[in-house]
Amino acid sequence: MADLPIELGDGLAERLARILDVEAKIPRTFDALGPVGGRDVLLLDGADGIRARQLAELGARVTFAATDESLRIDAPDDSADVMADLWAEFRGDLEPTLREADRILRPGGRLLVLHDYGRDEVSQLRGDLPDYGLLSRRDGPYLRGGFKVRVVHCFWTFDSLEDGRAFLQEAFGGVGAEVASAMKRPRLTYNVAVYHKTFGATA
Repeated sequence: MADLPIELGDGLAERLARILDVEAKIPRTFDALGPVGGRDVLLLDGADGIRARQLAELGARVTFAATDESLRIDAPDDSADVMADLWAEFRGDLEPTLREADRILRPGGRLLVLHDYGRDEVSQLRGDLPDYGLLSRRDGPYLRGGFKVRVVHCFWTFDSLEDGRAFLQEAFGGVGAEVASAMKRPRLTYNVAVYHKTFGATA
């Protein structure tokens, strides 16, 4: 799990954290699909960062678990109501994760998986990613695997046009400068997909 969809250094990650989804649509969507309030929420391969704090503020009891090389998750059986995976690299095979979710989640438990969706201005910065096509297709791994999807329309919101242009050029170089030159307001559209599936007796 990651707090951010992109790895940036030299203070840029902190700046991205301040501008990404300032409306907190992502945690509120997790609560709508979970819900998370008053429930045990397991974050995969995560740490106590922004997303964990946002979920805790919504009333979630947040814990963390690592995934080993065999894709086994270090969590007890029947120990969570919601399991969440944020911006993880897609490994090409959902079956290990589904087996582990079935083991870890209590009856009626929810698996929530967050990926970038594309079809927005931010995607112009990142090139052609599987998240933008394969993962969201009807014949893609998630929808074919029984997941439903909710697309959330978010923003990267800057203090000003000048601030946005400076950040994009510093973080993304020439392509960032190109995207920045087309900005007419101090924000970029940013779409994410939350793939969600129920496990157990009430699935």
